[in-house]
Amino acid sequence: MHPPLAAGEFAKYSALGNDYLVIDSATFGPLDPARVRAICDRHHGVGSDGILLRAAAAPGRFGLRIHNPDGSEAEKSGNGLRIFARFLFDFGYTQARDFYIETPGGLVQAWLHGNGCDVESIEVAMGRASFVSSALPMGGPERDVVAETLTVGDESLVITAVNVGNPHCVCFVPKLDVAALRRLGPLIERHASFPRRTNVQFVHVRDRGNLDILIWERGVGETLASGSSSCATAAAAVKNGLVDGDLQVHMPGGVLAITVAADYAVTMRGTANPVCRGVLL
Repeated sequence: MHPPLAAGEFAKYSALGNDYLVIDSATFGPLDPARVRAICDRHHGVGSDGILLRAAAAPGRFGLRIHNPDGSEAEKSGNGLRIFARFLFDFGYTQARDFYIETPGGLVQAWLHGNGCDVESIEVAMGRASFVSSALPMGGPERDVVAETLTVGDESLVITAVNVGNPHCVCFVPKLDVAALRRLGPLIERHASFPRRTNVQFVHVRDRGNLDILIWERGVGETLASGSSSCATAAAAVKNGLVDGDLQVHMPGGVLAITVAADYAVTMRGTANPVCRGVLL
């Protein structure tokens, strides 16, 4: 256990290679988009895939705001939630091993598995996945966006769009191709069909219990791992009848265990590890 963060301090954590700085709004001071970009810069700042800000919340709960490295905010982050849950326990903000976290993308419940001060894994109930176009949001008539064609430049992609508290565009492909992700990811992220932009996943179905994915994250770019992307792709794969409800999602940064219930409530389980504690000068 560590004492809570003091003035100007941050804690850095990594979840499957997705790294975040965690700060406390009560001790850190103002955080505007320009400062976020400066702090997250890997050459001139501390360097991270984003900033997790402990914010005000209802009694007995914890508030979380998620800042992308481009200065925008995300509604929800699966890796960020696992990191934040462990941070709260590691730094003495709570001694409980299960609690609720309020995010702009909805309320989630987190469980810390382990004994004593050890945290072996973190489980998060991410809420129900929705495929309804207005929930994403996505243009066009009200519908479930499942196995729908999206024209990107001169290419046609078959997509399933999912909201798990933040928006995702899932593309099932016969073979993963990093070059295709880097070329099409930014075009899909800012496609006119997604007025608030979207996260993008290219997915290969290994078998009914395993998915391999590549991720283009909204406001971040190509990333090694994403918890919400894993949840979205798992829900999309179940919706399309490609996998069963309990599966493993494999990313360049590692593996997450995902469960998709009959009502499309999604739970993930994985690790998050501390890296360092520091002070911004």
